[in-house]
Amino acid sequence: MPRPLLHIGNRNFSSWSLRPWLAFRHLGLDFDTRVLPLDTPQFRQDIAALDVAGRVPVLVHGAVRVWDSLAICEYASELAGGRGWPPAAEVRAVARSVSCEMHSSFQALRSQMPMNIRARRKVPMTPELAADIARIETSWTRARQKHAASGPWLFGGWCIADAMYAPVVLRFATYGAELGPVAAAYRDTVLADPLLGGWLTAAREETWDIPDYQVGVDVV
Repeated sequence: MPRPLLHIGNRNFSSWSLRPWLAFRHLGLDFDTRVLPLDTPQFRQDIAALDVAGRVPVLVHGAVRVWDSLAICEYASELAGGRGWPPAAEVRAVARSVSCEMHSSFQALRSQMPMNIRARRKVPMTPELAADIARIETSWTRARQKHAASGPWLFGGWCIADAMYAPVVLRFATYGAELGPVAAAYRDTVLADPLLGGWLTAAREETWDIPDYQVGVDVV
């Protein structure tokens, strides 16, 4: 079977693309990447040719097509013999729960703090945004306090939950979200990840722009 080919959007803006890309990297899987620039005629043409949901990311692996970020992460975990999740069933269940919560929730965070790696901005703190940030901080803090002895990631060792929250870390860095000491330490762990660093470097080299993602005011 050929190497998996992961179709992603612009690295600077595409939070959903980052998640499976990071999962493949952390799981040590060989794969290729193809960037489809968002909001362009070329994107619409290329994504239509894949005949899936019309959004990135999309994984093509031989005859297999997977077109949802969390589903691609699960597929990567299966390719890696299940190494994408904590080995203990009860920990694995919680890790999946927080991952699914990220997948389906936090609409204020998504709309009011869009991922924009190259920027350093401030945005108004609405009650809805504050509630999303508080919930995420609570989730991170509980996980870290319980699993601190096992390693620096949410559940000790790296798992898909960390991939799901990596774009949130980048949003918090872009917009200067204030966090308590435990959540801030986890944020710094993610930002120091050398595998994520490869994505950040490529994002900073991109020249594409999407005006809808340019929210807030610049921090000088």
